[in-house]
Amino acid sequence: MGLVILAYPEVAVAHHALGGKTPQSFLSGFISGLAHPIIGIDHFAFVVAAGLLALLCGIWVPLAFVGCSVLGTAVHLQSLNLPVPELFIAGSVLIFGILLALKQHPNPLVTTGLAAIAGLFHGYAYGESIVGAQLTALVAYLSGFTVIQLGIATLAYRVGKAVCQPQADQPSLPLRFAGCVIGGMGVAFLSSALLG
Repeated sequence: MGLVILAYPEVAVAHHALGGKTPQSFLSGFISGLAHPIIGIDHFAFVVAAGLLALLCGIWVPLAFVGCSVLGTAVHLQSLNLPVPELFIAGSVLIFGILLALKQHPNPLVTTGLAAIAGLFHGYAYGESIVGAQLTALVAYLSGFTVIQLGIATLAYRVGKAVCQPQADQPSLPLRFAGCVIGGMGVAFLSSALLG
């Protein structure tokens, strides 16, 4: 997977469900919002990691991420600039992979704070797809990516709970393996962002 991402770096940055066109209606805004976190493999990997980390640190991890991603979109729409968003997004995937792979449970407060910061940058990137859209399409877009991210995180949480069964003192081996895979994807995204 990492080799595919390195071979095609545009996959990590081109997340437009409508072929780069700005959504013009409620339906096109909602579809674009649903698609962005799925088309963007870096976003998808992070949301899965946030859902899995909810097993170890609580549900506030994905909620902080999703809430701050809406805020990050608002930052972009206000023409405020966040520095090197693609590097922060790739780095967030790597960091959350590492947190999942750790032998001990990560600190819930620190993890939730990191999720909120990551949300700002992921949301900032989401905002690129909606610049110039009318209010109806904008609200639909925000609704779409909020719904899909919460859905992905919830599914990851439930699958993780069924498969991984974390212990009280340390994460299970499958959960740590998932962290290694996500961390490896983060390395690939980060390499692509640095070399691209």
